[in-house]
Parts: sequence; structure tokens; C-alpha cells
Amino acid sequence: MTTPDAADRDPQVRATVDTDALPALALDENADRVIPRKQVWSWAMWDWATQPFNSVILTFVFTTLYLISDTFLDPSVAALADDNPVKQAAFADLAATLGWGTTIAGILIALLAPVLAQRADAAGKRKQWLIVYTTALVVTMALLYFVQGAPEWFILGVVLISAGTVFSELAGVNYNSMITQVATPKTVGRVSGLGWGLGYIGGIVALVIVVLLNSFHWFGMDTSNGMAYRLIAVGCAVWAVVFSIPLVLNVAETPKLVTGPKRNFFLSYVDLFRHIARIFREDRPTFWFLCASAVYRDGLSGVFTFGAVIAARVFGFSSNEVIIFGIAANLIAGIGTIIGGRLDDRFGPRAVIIGALSLLVLSGFVVFVAHDSGKVVFWICGMVLSSLVGPVQSASRSLLARVTPVGREGEIFGLYATTGRAASWLASLAWTLLIAWFGAIYWGILGIIAVIAVGLVLMLFVKMPHVTGEDAAKS
Repeated sequence: MTTPDAADRDPQVRATVDTDALPALALDENADRVIPRKQVWSWAMWDWATQPFNSVILTFVFTTLYLISDTFLDPSVAALADDNPVKQAAFADLAATLGWGTTIAGILIALLAPVLAQRADAAGKRKQWLIVYTTALVVTMALLYFVQGAPEWFILGVVLISAGTVFSELAGVNYNSMITQVATPKTVGRVSGLGWGLGYIGGIVALVIVVLLNSFHWFGMDTSNGMAYRLIAVGCAVWAVVFSIPLVLNVAETPKLVTGPKRNFFLSYVDLFRHIARIFREDRPTFWFLCASAVYRDGLSGVFTFGAVIAARVFGFSSNEVIIFGIAANLIAGIGTIIGGRLDDRFGPRAVIIGALSLLVLSGFVVFVAHDSGKVVFWICGMVLSSLVGPVQSASRSLLARVTPVGREGEIFGLYATTGRAASWLASLAWTLLIAWFGAIYWGILGIIAVIAVGLVLMLFVKMPHVTGEDAAKS
């Protein structure tokens, strides 16, 4: 245990408390502070900066339209009709290879996230490692430029996409944990909502730029050999660099925690398991929240993962309609998240989570029941669903920030990432099994909603102390 004198001598060293008891809550240190608006917005801009990796590279453009396409098939197979079994099997092989890459990435994230974040907490290098991981993400996006449009370059694309996923998640853990530096108990909900909202909107702005470039046929530039997609990846890298600068300049590093002799990497796992056991023993609501949120967050992921498939295959949306719907859905999600942050601070994150999950289940069930009622139904319910996903994600981060002990922010958010990865198979399994059993894609909707409903039920049994917005405002 660090003596008070040691902390007084060095302002970059924060003394810790008795390791046998959970420390004070991190946000309580900011109860009487006024956080400069510049710091809040600088922190939130990181979400804007890195969202194109998810929206442009992973979801809508690079992976979907380029990596899993005819471009990376053997030319003789690519020449076959799209419904040819040989071509379909070849596409399945591409998707499976990408799946293996992202699976390995998920395992690495689950194993590394809490320990690396724990060490960053102790060393007072949370911001430093955020910069390191963000730089690594930028490098992987830039290197996608070398994924030329030929089968022999496919594996390079998979490796870089998978590596980028790891770096993005590890950076996100440090970023999420830094919310306790830019928020107070009274403002954490709206600050979290601002970050998520800017992320959604930033991703949409990037997508719109891509659409405009395609509309103008890249101003006559030669786009053969995948050049258009390769330049898009480089553009996402430049975007991340530019919009990460405010955080680098305006958000301070965390103080160092002196906890005794420096532990090697593998002994950090011993500390991790000891801390998990202590959370289970002394802070049971936080432990069960990590479990419940892992379930419903995977259901939320399924909404966006399979939403385009549902639109195209169940409701008959064209390719352009799917893209337009995707842009609208993310825009609505961003606006809804910012509004949800205000409700978080007013009613508390638990109330926002339970209310939004309940409406998600109801809206999803309407989509399932009305699957043959035309596009208007999907547009209406899809926008409702989109407006609710962001508030749940934001309020979950807010809730965790409200109960996180001082000096353990990175570790706790690392566990948040790990539990999420541990449950990341639920929505996909429910989607696949119900479609296989009933022989129609629309049954997969019920699978996704079932996962969200299970998470909602689990959340009803989680009683979180010290997280009500009104209580914070009165304190």
C-alpha cells in the first residue's frame, strides 16, 4: 500500500487503498469538479474518429462489397452464375476463412483486454496505450491498400481485418475507461451518449462520402484492381488520425497507481482472477450486470449484423435501398443515443436499459409478425429499433462507469469486453437454428429478439446501487 507521503511528492502518483476492500467509486472523485467542455468533446471525438473502421471497413463497404466478392474467387469460378452451387460454395469458403480470422481475434481480445487494461491502469498509461492501439489500428487500415484484387491477396486482407478488430477493441477498452476523467456523476449519461452518438454520425458521414465518390465514378480515376476500396481504407486511416488529435491534445493522462512491486505479464492474470473473485464476493450486482449485459449486447449486435439481410431477403429491399436504410438507421441511432444520454442522467442508466430493451423486444416482434406486410412496416419498426440500440449501449457504459472503483477503470471495462466476447455466439446461433428448423429467414428475427429478451430478464434481476441519475443530481 502506498503511503500518503509518496502520493504527495509526485502528483502523477495516486495512492491506492487497502487491497482487501473495493476502493471508492471513480466518478465520485469528480463530484465537485466542473469538466471543461473542450475535454468532453475531445474525448467524444475519438468515437467519431474510429467509427469508419466498423461502418465502412467491417460492415458496409470493404469487407462486404470487396473482400467477400467475385474479385477473390478463382476466375473460372467467378464466371459462373451466382446461383451455381460451386460458386456459392466458394463464397462460403471466403466467408468461413474471414470468420476464422475474426474468431481468433475475438479470442485474443477476451484473453488480453482485461489484463492489458489492468496494467495500463496501474502504470498510469491509459491514454498512452489508447494512442498506441489507435496507431496500430490506423496502420492496419492503411495496409489494406496493398490488398489487391486477386485471390492470392485474400489472406492478407483477412489478417489485417482481424488485427484491426483486436486493436480497435483494445483501444476501445482504454477509451471507455477514460470516461471517468471527463464526466461527473451528474453528467456521465450525456457524456457517454455524446460519444456513442458522434460515433454513429461520424460513420454515416464517412459512408456518405463513399457513396458520393461512387456516384461521381471517382472522377474518372482508374478503379481497377480494387483501387477504389483500397483508397477507401486509406481514407479511413487518415480520418482516424485527424479526428483523434483533439483527445491527444486535450485529455490528460491518468495518474500512476503505486501498488507494490511491478508484476510480470503472466502474474497479472493471477491478480485478474483475484479481482474477479472479489467483485463476485463483494460487489455481486456489478458481476451479474457484466453477465446480463453480455447477453443483451450480443442481441443488439445481431440487430445490425442481420438487419441488412432481413431487409433484402424478407422485405425485398434493393441494394440501393439497403444502403439508404443503413445510413438512415445509423443516423437515427446516433440521434437517439444523444437523447438517451439525457434520459440516463435524469432517470438512471438501469431504467434506460430496461425501457429500451423492452421496446426493442416489442418492435422486433412486430417485424416478425408483420414480415409479409411490405417495406413500410420494416422502415417504421427498423427506425424504432435503430433509435433504441444506441441508448442501451451508451447507458451500459454509463452504468459501468458509475460503479467502477478508482484505479480499476481499465480492468473493469476490459472485463466488459471479455464477457461480451464470451457471449458473442448467442445471436448468431439463435438466428441460424431457427432458420434451419423452420426453413425461412424471417424466423431468424425471432432468434435475435429472443436473445435480447433473455438479456432483459437477466437485467431485471440486477439491482445496481448508486446509479440513479436523480440521486446523483441531489448529491
